[in-house]
Amino acid sequence: MSSWHELEKKQHKVVKLLTNSMKNNRLSHAYLFEGSVGTGKKEISLQLTKSFFCRDKNAEEPCNKCTDCKRINSGNHPDAHIIAPSGLSIKKEQIEQLVKEFGYAGVESKKKVYIIEDAEKMTPQAANSLLKFIEEPREETVAILITSNLHRMLNTIISRCQVISFAPLNVNELLEKLKNEGIPENIAKLAASLTSDFQEAKDISSDEWFAEGRNKVLKLTEDLFQKPEQAFIFLQERFLSHFSEKEQLEKGLSLLLLWFKDLLYLQLGQEEKVVFIDQIEKMKQLTMQMSQRRIVNRINVILEGQRKLHSNMNPQLLMEQVVLKMQEG
Repeated sequence: MSSWHELEKKQHKVVKLLTNSMKNNRLSHAYLFEGSVGTGKKEISLQLTKSFFCRDKNAEEPCNKCTDCKRINSGNHPDAHIIAPSGLSIKKEQIEQLVKEFGYAGVESKKKVYIIEDAEKMTPQAANSLLKFIEEPREETVAILITSNLHRMLNTIISRCQVISFAPLNVNELLEKLKNEGIPENIAKLAASLTSDFQEAKDISSDEWFAEGRNKVLKLTEDLFQKPEQAFIFLQERFLSHFSEKEQLEKGLSLLLLWFKDLLYLQLGQEEKVVFIDQIEKMKQLTMQMSQRRIVNRINVILEGQRKLHSNMNPQLLMEQVVLKMQEG
């Protein structure tokens, strides 16, 4: 069980804001916690709920020993309600049942809390039912809506909540969470270098298309160094057919950029920063054949390619230019 002190290390601004609000007795009647998956939104929601109910807390820190804390930890508190999607969505009936529950007096006090997970998954009818409920807040009631997709929430609901944004995980935190999911370190480190969103990184790690794309990037770099005359042929016959869409090619260029950055890190003696950790021995051999200047030149070629891709240049022509320029040195 986390403490506010421990949670502050992960979400400093969020925790400071909430604990100061409690200290000054100025909790909002409705919060909207938004941020990527894995950033602690539900964990902090439950911590706030415990602090709200706990009668033996030390300042803002809940005791985790009293009946209120124990029942919140086990999900059995009569005045703390958690709503989650039923199937693919949160339905109107679920919100209506919540409103009905809140029509009754609190079982042990006047206080009530409700937490809605994946709030963006409310049906339009459910969202409108909740909107009416939020517009008429009850005394000593706190609502916490949790979302990883703020853009999918009704603007009318957003405007009636205090929106608190959770900072994304840093690379090391994300890497540890991915490894705890059983994802091999070489894949986890690559995914964590491409996104700060836990769910997206997890999806990348299990995506067969991405795994094959990684292999094709490695084959392209091998050809560029060992068989430069074959690199352009491989590009035409195998690479472009895999990275056929603009979004896919963007990922391909990102992988290519990470690979060349790894070469530079090895030359600079910063092996701990390498992303393609299963390629280190091969890369070390290559660093003895290339100057830092040549590596930096190729990094600049890829960066230029990324800029041109965003300016809607033809993807095939763009990659042809990238490979030809890298062949030149």
